[in-house]
Amino acid sequence: MKPLAVIGNVNVDLIMGPAAPWPRPGTEIIVDHDELRVGGSAGNTALAWMACGVPFHIAANVGDDQFGKWLAGELGEHSRNWPVSPQSTTLSVGITHPDGERTFFTTRGHLPHFSLNDVHAVLDGVDIRGGYALLCGSFLTDALVREYEAFFDWADSQDLKIALDTGWPLDGWTDANCEAVRRWLKRCHVSLLNEIETTTLTGEAEPEAAARALKADMPPDAVVVVKRGPDGAIALDAHGVLFTAEAPTVDVIDTIGAGDVFNAGFLAALAEEESLQACLDAGVAIASRAISTFPRSYSQPGQEPAP
Repeated sequence: MKPLAVIGNVNVDLIMGPAAPWPRPGTEIIVDHDELRVGGSAGNTALAWMACGVPFHIAANVGDDQFGKWLAGELGEHSRNWPVSPQSTTLSVGITHPDGERTFFTTRGHLPHFSLNDVHAVLDGVDIRGGYALLCGSFLTDALVREYEAFFDWADSQDLKIALDTGWPLDGWTDANCEAVRRWLKRCHVSLLNEIETTTLTGEAEPEAAARALKADMPPDAVVVVKRGPDGAIALDAHGVLFTAEAPTVDVIDTIGAGDVFNAGFLAALAEEESLQACLDAGVAIASRAISTFPRSYSQPGQEPAP
């Protein structure tokens, strides 16, 4: 198996719900579920890999409060060298709704201070050389984004292939944000955006056309994945051949982090050098399981979760 790493945003998620309709200001409602868990794109991916027993490295930082200590404790040995930033830890409160959608309230916290020096403090290039690294949370990790070009140069020196999942820009897909993502994708070998992000970024209405538009700006051997939620996922291989995976019908409980969990399954299969079809199927399967279980589970029915 090729080495795997994830680099980006880890924060605290407090998930509560379902809530419908949205309460009037000054009132209180009772919800059925609550769960405090590791969150953020990088955190969600790491949790899935841990649950499935997949070996990986993770570069992140935490704040200097009790939430930061809790986050590091949840990731165990993986967080041993995480830098501690002198800010409060980023906290997201996610309110789920009966239709599976969700609303977030998030503090800025420590994430904007995550830097390239923090990445180097955690990741040894020798350990991950020749592998895949998922770069995520781009619009939350301000300091690192300012050093992306240097990061890509370092990745190239380690023969490290970068998979990019930017997340949604806080100020929307402005011309500047679109241009930045296109610039980053020129240095990446895997694109892992969802359908709305891909079509919005390219201006193409259909996901396949949008995927081809992205691929045209990426290295020749790049793989483009479009995550389509209940419609599964599609991907273009290095030669532009289209692959599709349908999602099973499940009772949705919590879709928070579904795309990040997909990334975990897809990249784990890719690191095992499985076919692109198998990678898509793995991503869809683990994400479907995660969004339909409470407490969240990543194993398939009939399988024992990894310790």
